[in-house]
Amino acid sequence: MPRRPTPVKPPRKLVPEELAKEAIAHEEAVGGARVRMTFRVILGRQQAEALAARAIKEEKNIGALVTEILEAAVKRKA
Repeated sequence: MPRRPTPVKPPRKLVPEELAKEAIAHEEAVGGARVRMTFRVILGRQQAEALAARAIKEEKNIGALVTEILEAAVKRKA
């Protein structure tokens, strides 16, 4: 009697949180539970100038300001 081929299970569909965890696992760890992410942002000149002005007023570098803005946005969504 011929053997039936073993049924192949379709791959399990990952939820966005699992995909994100896998993606971030490849980022550079910089201490504690923090990772370094490097990317470029394209903004309109007016928005870029407003962001730079805010960083100057708050006496922060623009990278630190953007980090704070992004962290606050994630907290609001949670």
